Amino acid sequence: MSVKEQKYVLVSPCRNEADYMKLTLDSVVSQTVVPDLWVIVDDGSTDETPQILADYAREYPFIQIVTRENRGHRSVGPGVIEAFYHGYDAIDVSQFDFICKFDLDLDLPAKYFEILIQRMNDNPRIGTCSGKAYFKDKKTDELVSEKCGDEMSVGMTKFYRRGCFEDIGGFVRQVMWDGIDCHKCRQLGWIAVSWDEPELRFIHLRPMGSSQQGIFTGRMRHGFGQYFMGTSLIYMTASSVFRMLHPPYFIGGYAMWWGYVKSALTRNPRFEDKVLVKFIRKYQIKCLFQGKAKATEQLNKEQEQIWLENHS
Repeated sequence: MSVKEQKYVLVSPCRNEADYMKLTLDSVVSQTVVPDLWVIVDDGSTDETPQILADYAREYPFIQIVTRENRGHRSVGPGVIEAFYHGYDAIDVSQFDFICKFDLDLDLPAKYFEILIQRMNDNPRIGTCSGKAYFKDKKTDELVSEKCGDEMSVGMTKFYRRGCFEDIGGFVRQVMWDGIDCHKCRQLGWIAVSWDEPELRFIHLRPMGSSQQGIFTGRMRHGFGQYFMGTSLIYMTASSVFRMLHPPYFIGGYAMWWGYVKSALTRNPRFEDKVLVKFIRKYQIKCLFQGKAKATEQLNKEQEQIWLENHS
């Protein structure tokens, strides 16, 4: 089956995205392979978002708007996933080959989705994939990588083979949903991957780890998410030091580490899937000693038989 014969659906939770969304909308409707359906869940916007969405929905029949009641504030993590499922549950997903949780603060290259579908056709074990996120430096206007690992599909554009998404049970409704899902993929023998190539690099108009309350709060939230997922303090410290060496220098990495430590000190709840947590920790230790690339390659080879047994 050719790329253009396969069907994909985007599901986009959004709230008050008027500052960014036109760029995103234009970059999607200009794709070489447009989505068969784009469900945009307006999570109670109070700015011009509803009007902009209505204008685009009139012009492009594949755009469908779903409106949720205003909860009074922007919600991240579990709130975003709740909004995602509000749209996901409203459609017959069996009609689609691929599903994408897609944010409305991105500017995509024209062949983005066409390339992702082709890569997944070339390798049936790829369960989720993405390109790489970049943001514009406010002082130099240069593009800066968000340094997302090759072993993950990025959270702002989670492109999934439908069968894989169903295998992993969908997204966990907690902050680290976009990390847990990729680890679950590997546990079941699927491959999670992202590529840093010119035709797959996109601009993240709101930088990773930021929030409506600023970068520090956003990165602390990431640290809590790592704690919830079951990440060890040793791995979290190493990851935080790595982030300190990249923009925003020091403060971003420190905020992640403090978010983790604060969660530990206050004994916040942790992910209850102990088997998956053990799997994640074993993998993370290998990453520290072997490097992520080698550890991921080795793990994917080890898990191949599991995938073959389930998809023979």
